[in-house]
Amino acid sequence: MAIVVAPYVLCIEDERETAELIAEDLQDRGYTVELAHDGEAALAMAAARRPDLVLCDVSMPGLSGLDVLQRLKALGPRFEVIPFVFLTALADRNSELAGRELGADDYVTKPIDFDVLASIIRTRLARAPRLEAPAMDVDLSEREVECLTWSARGKTSAEIAQIVGLRRRTVDFHVENARRKLNVATRIEAVVKATAARLISP
Repeated sequence: MAIVVAPYVLCIEDERETAELIAEDLQDRGYTVELAHDGEAALAMAAARRPDLVLCDVSMPGLSGLDVLQRLKALGPRFEVIPFVFLTALADRNSELAGRELGADDYVTKPIDFDVLASIIRTRLARAPRLEAPAMDVDLSEREVECLTWSARGKTSAEIAQIVGLRRRTVDFHVENARRKLNVATRIEAVVKATAARLISP
């Protein structure tokens, strides 16, 4: 008998009550849903497991929805093709245009009509291409791979230093080298990109 895997939706929404309502409705419709309440947490979750579709609030503290979309798209082909749907209370045409120029697939206005949202998700998932992770010509050292792998498992530099027997400054040095080689701005993005390219196995 074939095993059916439920599509995985990553919902990024800083209003926790709204996030819970979205998750409850989509889970009732058969989706696997994980919630992130800020952009940094969302990027870390994407590193651990690539979502099939992203729902993202536009206006959030820290990284905005536009920032999250831009950073995900920059991580390579496997992330470029993820359907990305904005949730917004803004009647701001400029924000919508900016999102579409970055690659957003759709907008859903709050308060959310869950039947409309479900219809959009079904349509976007049906159209989404399925790509295998491309090989990357990035030469990470054994120490860089080791430090990024422990970072992907949620360890801080201090904790990694204790685990691998290095100084914290040395761990930061290896992570920074890996970040530069991967051509990304942050440690989280380095973990996401290295995981997507199968350079590390969290």
